[in-house]
Amino acid sequence: MAVSYSEHLSMTQHKDLLIVGAGILGLSHAYAAARRGLKITVFERTATPLGASVRNFGQALVTGQPPGPMLELAKASREIWGQWAQLAGLQLKRNGSYLFARTEAEEHLLEAFCAGRAVEHDYRVNLLRGAALRDLYGGQFSHHRAALHGMDDQQLYSREAIPALIDYLRRELNVEFHFSTLVRDVEPGRLQSTAGTFTAEQIIVCSGHDYQTLLAEPIAALDPQICRLQMLRARPQIDLNLQHALLTGLSCVHYGAFADLPEAAAVQAQILREQPHLQENGIHLLISPTPYGELIIGDSHHYGSDPSPFNAEQVDNWMLELAEQTLGCKVQVVERWQGVYGSRGPGPFSFLRPAPGLSVALMHSGVGMSVGPAMAERNVAQLFGEN
Repeated sequence: MAVSYSEHLSMTQHKDLLIVGAGILGLSHAYAAARRGLKITVFERTATPLGASVRNFGQALVTGQPPGPMLELAKASREIWGQWAQLAGLQLKRNGSYLFARTEAEEHLLEAFCAGRAVEHDYRVNLLRGAALRDLYGGQFSHHRAALHGMDDQQLYSREAIPALIDYLRRELNVEFHFSTLVRDVEPGRLQSTAGTFTAEQIIVCSGHDYQTLLAEPIAALDPQICRLQMLRARPQIDLNLQHALLTGLSCVHYGAFADLPEAAAVQAQILREQPHLQENGIHLLISPTPYGELIIGDSHHYGSDPSPFNAEQVDNWMLELAEQTLGCKVQVVERWQGVYGSRGPGPFSFLRPAPGLSVALMHSGVGMSVGPAMAERNVAQLFGEN
């Protein structure tokens, strides 16, 4: 029987799974499915991913996650990142992070964390003080009171790691990619895009902070917002040769591992009393080294339904001041940009199934790099009936 061209086209384009979005969530779902032998196509509206997954610090943090599901997902994701580093040749620093206590209140908080929650929930940490702190990077950070070494934290250069992961998925696992392709509509079993119409058993939408192009009604029911962040890339004026991600006690009032401990109240009160502008702009310092001797510095947090394109120079100045205090040296800015991620939904993430064969995976916090790989593994296992 003769087969028309359109019928032939739809037959050749049928897959087990179609994924919308080539950020960390989309790629994590692609990997989880491809390693099960499924046939997958991924669609990305830009020529290369440009969203949250490449605008971030590249910190895959275990230490900051709250006890419970997020900590378990972060630990499991750590193992997947290790696999990707070997399989895809990613540059992955696996020697942890340092969180510096600059005040007595921050030091007390870290002491309480190490004595209690870290033991109870098996966070692999070590608190450096005295000689151990003075020996760290030749004494560069000895002006701090203490340093929490989070041994399971990892760090990578996102704008190189994401393309490397795409290349591996395409080359070794036969994942098909359509870049510069807008997906106009999805319905159970069918996807319409600027590259044509595709059919599949399952479709997963991983659209980041785009809440309006696809499945707008079920996403709107979550009442999500968008978080915009001011970010910098800078070169330190001395050769630090930094090999760890850095945080400060400011992060303790933002990350769930610490924020609900009784000792966090004193840290929060001190910030509000002495530096209220940090609270008002959601500033807590993160520093990540790039493979080229530079540092990614940030960040601030401003929330709304649409990210304003206008950055405040004063916010950058506050972050640079914090960075120079933490590093003990001056830095020179070489690049500025705006980070963005989906935020403030009903929990840290959502996995909706609005119709049979149709799902949407969304992060509502900035920890997609930390928990996304294992979250996707769990979602794919559920979709294809493994649990």
